[in-house]
Amino acid sequence: MINFDNAATTFPKPPAVRRAAADAIMHFGGNAGRGGHELAMRTSEALYSARETAADFFGAEPENTVFTLNCTYALNMAIQGVMSDGGHLIISSMEHNSVSRPAFALAEKKQITLSIAEIFTDRERTVESFRRLIRSDTRAIVCTLASNVTGQLLPYREIGELCRSSGICFIADGAQTCGIYDIKLSDGINILCTAGHKGLYGITGTGLLVTDGEYPIKPIIQGGTGSDSLRLIQPSLLPDSLESGTPNIIGAVTLGAGIHFVSSYGMDRIRMHENKLCSYLALELENMGGVTVYRDSAAEYAPIVSFNISDMSSEEAASRMAEQGFCLRAGYHCAALAHATLGTKGGTVRFAPSVFNTEAEVKKFVSFVKTLKNLQNS
Repeated sequence: MINFDNAATTFPKPPAVRRAAADAIMHFGGNAGRGGHELAMRTSEALYSARETAADFFGAEPENTVFTLNCTYALNMAIQGVMSDGGHLIISSMEHNSVSRPAFALAEKKQITLSIAEIFTDRERTVESFRRLIRSDTRAIVCTLASNVTGQLLPYREIGELCRSSGICFIADGAQTCGIYDIKLSDGINILCTAGHKGLYGITGTGLLVTDGEYPIKPIIQGGTGSDSLRLIQPSLLPDSLESGTPNIIGAVTLGAGIHFVSSYGMDRIRMHENKLCSYLALELENMGGVTVYRDSAAEYAPIVSFNISDMSSEEAASRMAEQGFCLRAGYHCAALAHATLGTKGGTVRFAPSVFNTEAEVKKFVSFVKTLKNLQNS
């Protein structure tokens, strides 16, 4: 089995992450922040160490670094929390449903007004698309840093500067960039939401919300935090206000180990390797004929390649690939707006390598796609 579906979840995990999970199960069985005995204290120290690691990685303060269930959960917390008092929200036309669905839900209930900025391959046109939609009541812009469908990178630093100059909150979806690109809050991001189980190589059930603290986030979940327990009002201080209930200790510890792996291996090295594999595949597919590759020479891409084989649905193509041991995702990738923008009515097949994939594996895959096309034409 060869996994080319790493944009969904990276697999395999680094040995250090696997060891961290086993170590957490063996040693960190207490409830962090909820007890003064040795087991609870030891677990609290492990959780805080992982929080410090994540905060340092993204240029944030530990108290402003919140562990979440996944990136979707983080984005919902950020969008609903920042927009809780109403106002105007702008999202992009390439968003994942974890942005578009909560935004549309708020708009449908008349709690906010919503605009969608069209994304172009030209960076300046994209920034201008956002700029034209800003109004006096605009509270936030939410956009992905890179499309989870095509990998197209958005001009997030320019969008961040636009938000800063306009006095509005910039909420960024870093699910497809964190761990591959050096993303920092200093890029102009006020609230960064990301997955722990993708480019950061943690286990599933992990995510992060990292904020600079400039824009208050009202909690959408309330409950036990281990602090202010006699008050019936949710604590206002981070991270407690956004971390109700028993935290995922094992997940947090593996996320910290994954970040250490990425840092020691080198993000530039990871990105260069994955982009090399994607560039090779994209060129081979384009040269075959009868294959549509959703890339444009005018744009820059994270290591993802979406494509379709003529006269074959994306689901059928991926199913044939799976029969030969190649794991790729087909369909709409939980990104209705992106596919509407691309005009891909039947979805696409998505190729997404990790640092552990090899050129030999990609060559084997290319060979199979050629065979598949020949069978289709015979």
